[in-house]
Amino acid sequence: MSSPHLKAVIFDVGGVVCRSPLVAIAAYEREHGIPDNYVNCAITGRGAQGAWQKFERGEMRLFSFYEAFGHELSDTKVNNVWYQAYCKRKGLDCPRLPESLSINGRELFGRMMRESGSFDDVVVEAIRHIRGVGRWRLIALTNNFSKADADSIGEAPPSAEEYPDFTVESEFAFLGWEEGPTPPRLRSLFDDFCESSTLGMRKPDPEFYLLACKRNGIRPHEAVFLDDLGMNLKVAQSLGMETIHVPIGDSLGAITKLEQKLGIELASNSGGANKAPSKL
Repeated sequence: MSSPHLKAVIFDVGGVVCRSPLVAIAAYEREHGIPDNYVNCAITGRGAQGAWQKFERGEMRLFSFYEAFGHELSDTKVNNVWYQAYCKRKGLDCPRLPESLSINGRELFGRMMRESGSFDDVVVEAIRHIRGVGRWRLIALTNNFSKADADSIGEAPPSAEEYPDFTVESEFAFLGWEEGPTPPRLRSLFDDFCESSTLGMRKPDPEFYLLACKRNGIRPHEAVFLDDLGMNLKVAQSLGMETIHVPIGDSLGAITKLEQKLGIELASNSGGANKAPSKL
């Protein structure tokens, strides 16, 4: 059923427009014998003051983030407690938990960024169809790291002893950021790009959603929001937005739901969902 009152489509980026970094986390957990979803629990358990959250708000330098991120993920004393609570909440049998971990924050973050460095072509095609119709405003609402630019790294360079061959260019290549954390071709898909590291707030803070609406002259109930994370969708729903969950591996299903809301065709029948993703 279409929603003729809608004036905007709001997209998350990582896990929706681009591949999900959660895929890289899951692979890392399998390779190191870490329980499934343990790293995610460790990240979210820190709340607003975790290294990940601070970095997404533009409050940390890149190499300081690496160190703090690895330290927090390796803290089994608190992370095991959060993981046990997660298993109880989900009704899962808690597996044997690690007694100690030594997670390299740079290694894991690099894998996550390289994994998310490709477009989901099904979603990009849908965005271009929407733009072609010209009826809805296209907005990105993303937790990102765009303040991790060359200047911010240069002001806090890593130890020459630890990184003897460091250059800004080589580090960005390691992260898959040759065109920066947010490439121009990604920004160009949208009428407005609302990013956590620039605006100083992040999902699921309700104020972040409301600011995106204010910047674009709409009210929450006039937008449909697509995200891969349930906690982000719940906040959007509480504000009055229509929402669509984008599961990993089923962007086509999500875009089909968006078609129904907008009343236009967005996905081709050329099997785009099965094609290799395009690099950013």
